[in-house]
Amino acid sequence: MSESISLLHHGLARAASVGGDRAALRSGERDWTFAQLDDLARRTATWLAARGVSPGDRVAVMLSNRPEIVVAVQGISRAGAAVVMLSPAWKATDVGHALELTAPVLALADGDATGVLGGLLGEGSVVDVDDPPLLDVVAAEVALDADPSVSDDAEAILVFSSGTTGMPKAVRHTHRSMRHATEHWVRSLGLTAEDRFQVATPPTHILGLLNLLAAASAGATVRLHPRFDLGEELRCIEADRLTLEMAVAPIALAMANCPDLERYDLSSLRYIVWGATPVTAHVAEQVTARTGVGWLPGYGASEVPVLAVNPVDRPEEWRLDSAGLPPDGVELRVADLETGAVLGPGEVGEIQARSASAMAGYLPAAATADAFVDGWYRTGDVGWLEPEGWVHLTDRAKEMIKVKGFQVAPAEIEAVLLGHPAVLDCAVFGVPDDAAGEVPVAVVQLDAHHPVAEGELAELVAGSLATYKRLHAVAVVDTIPRLPSGKVLRRELREAWAPPPAAAAEEDH
Repeated sequence: MSESISLLHHGLARAASVGGDRAALRSGERDWTFAQLDDLARRTATWLAARGVSPGDRVAVMLSNRPEIVVAVQGISRAGAAVVMLSPAWKATDVGHALELTAPVLALADGDATGVLGGLLGEGSVVDVDDPPLLDVVAAEVALDADPSVSDDAEAILVFSSGTTGMPKAVRHTHRSMRHATEHWVRSLGLTAEDRFQVATPPTHILGLLNLLAAASAGATVRLHPRFDLGEELRCIEADRLTLEMAVAPIALAMANCPDLERYDLSSLRYIVWGATPVTAHVAEQVTARTGVGWLPGYGASEVPVLAVNPVDRPEEWRLDSAGLPPDGVELRVADLETGAVLGPGEVGEIQARSASAMAGYLPAAATADAFVDGWYRTGDVGWLEPEGWVHLTDRAKEMIKVKGFQVAPAEIEAVLLGHPAVLDCAVFGVPDDAAGEVPVAVVQLDAHHPVAEGELAELVAGSLATYKRLHAVAVVDTIPRLPSGKVLRRELREAWAPPPAAAAEEDH
């Protein structure tokens, strides 16, 4: 990647200067060239400055998948401010916590998000991008000749990653860390100006955001979908002659189960990326058998966006049993779960990473200390490395539930359940699910004097938290198993609910 790219928006600026008339973004029937997007970003920076946004400020973005999200991220960066990415799936509890952590001076939103943010920030601090249309508004601005002076160590992006014991934490990335992460992704995908792909995953998630930044840096064309629709995605692969496809577990499963998959011409695809959740091999194998297209598995985190990817230039080596190899610029090691001692190849422990792409830290800042040891980021994932560096993931030391690539903290759902007068104690944990990777389930200890209607507790959670945090099931137990320290024995609960294959086989005999 060119040394001229030091700030978040420089990738788009360079693409505009070397291939400005090429299609950068497609949405519905409309196209925007790199030059048009860069011009809109420049004008957005002017518009933001006129609304009082200064270098070093934070601006919240709570938008669905639409062109405005690209222009907003690029324009906020040009204004010298940092982007706070809020999921449009969040409800007031999630949003209020995120705003308290990040203190944005302005928010851009659409749909229901405008009302949620307006109730928390005040209507004067929230811009509805549809009333009037933001792209029309900023197009009338006069773009400034020069951007504010901003260090590449300045804060650029804040995304959210939950911890195991509370509400989501803000992950702080600088221009420098996102530059390295973007470079890692461009190289890992072998991305060039000849590539075309589509994004249906939310850019508020690190994978969706990284896809957009990498496309701009490589000069590749992206089609942005407002929501996932398999038929439309397959039609676009055929019609646009897309060269790669981004998939998370639900997309992969939908492809494998599509009755007329063979009807579509997918021969333009170099590969399909499987990210955000571990690969389900039989699903991937079904798709390849029916389409002839191979899979490129990868592994990352909000805190270090690209940790490992199968080698894009050596398709004969691609594997479904490994997340791949770390890209140049990322070091991985395994540490003993009890002592922290560094382990050798083949030994199981916590995966740790060191890279210039690592986050600057969390908000609240107090959470950062536990995330690193001697400069190595503690992923919380358990696994092992082959001597050549291939990564194998076996479990997670952290108790996160990963639903469709989104991290769900058990304690967050437990706090909602414990707010019900009938719930004396509870525990939430994840169980495997073909479509979502994992789904949350709860066991509850109830007060016999407070009757609870069937479905009442699940509805309570659904009405309080984001859609992907909904409970898959609720079971009533006499007591919640805990250690003397009070720690819930989630593994015991998980294995009782869904025994490992080996245990299930022993029971059958």
